[in-house]
Amino acid sequence: MDTNFVDYVKICCRSGKGGAGSMHFHRDKFTAMGGPDGGNGGRGGHIIIRGNKQLWTLIHLKYRKHIIATEGENGSSGNSSGKQGKDEILDVPLGTIARDVETGEFICEITEDGQEVIIAKGGRGGLGNANFKTSTLQSPKFAQPGEEGLKEWKILELKVLADVGLVGFPNAGKSTLLSVVSAAKPEIANYPFTTLVPNLGIVEYRNYKSFIMADIPGIIEGASEGKGLGLRFLKHIERNSMLMFIVSCDTKDIVEEYKILLNELKQYNPDLLEKKRLLAISKTDLLDEELELELTKDLNKRLKGKNKVPYIFFSSASQKNIIQLKDTLWEMMNSN
Repeated sequence: MDTNFVDYVKICCRSGKGGAGSMHFHRDKFTAMGGPDGGNGGRGGHIIIRGNKQLWTLIHLKYRKHIIATEGENGSSGNSSGKQGKDEILDVPLGTIARDVETGEFICEITEDGQEVIIAKGGRGGLGNANFKTSTLQSPKFAQPGEEGLKEWKILELKVLADVGLVGFPNAGKSTLLSVVSAAKPEIANYPFTTLVPNLGIVEYRNYKSFIMADIPGIIEGASEGKGLGLRFLKHIERNSMLMFIVSCDTKDIVEEYKILLNELKQYNPDLLEKKRLLAISKTDLLDEELELELTKDLNKRLKGKNKVPYIFFSSASQKNIIQLKDTLWEMMNSN
């Protein structure tokens, strides 16, 4: 299992306190009683998250529980402002969502490389006494203190960004397909729940084009209620632009299994049913022509009306229809 894939971290953000404004009056050898010249305090450092397309996981933040930005410096005489506190910038993968732990409130979603969002603002610097001079108040003997920084717990959660999400029960052949069509090296074994983290693969297509495919860990009936590996993985499917349902050809009832998978997604989030779908029937090297013909008739009869979905037979082992599968996915992704 790839223990480097971390899709959820909780961090304590402490933004910097603002520096105090200065209470000072101008004095030099020629001026005994000059006017106010206290400068402003610098603002405290922000805590900022920044999108980085080179990252796929939040593991680098797993052990950084406390993120602390520095304080702003105090203002000084001669209308001199204090230096700002240093911002703490955390690089995160694209697809990262930030929420507040206390309120559960959504703060932002990072979708672009270089996108920056302040998740904890530094305290404002206090104003120096020079700011408070008026025609009636020539010598203000006060300045503002700096504003306190924030201490807040935040959740960073990653939802995988991919073009095609693979949906299927454990052992349907998703990992094997991904290893055949891309350079991804998922762990493959003939037992349920081999895939414990989403595997991403870049699928090379014609004319140097490519798209990203994500093998989402196998869901079982009841995943939407948190059974099995459950909700933790279903959330990754939300980000895929289309879904490919993989059902093994040796399943007792292909259409029934497809409907169960569909129902799991519907229970979790009905919006997922708005995505384009393709039903891919795997391991068809096990079928002879006659059996495949029978299955085709059955599918044509039952996948009509509201159950209508395009389907394709393929085999990762014999490479049967792999090129046609890529073509179909590409066309579906790029059609309106």
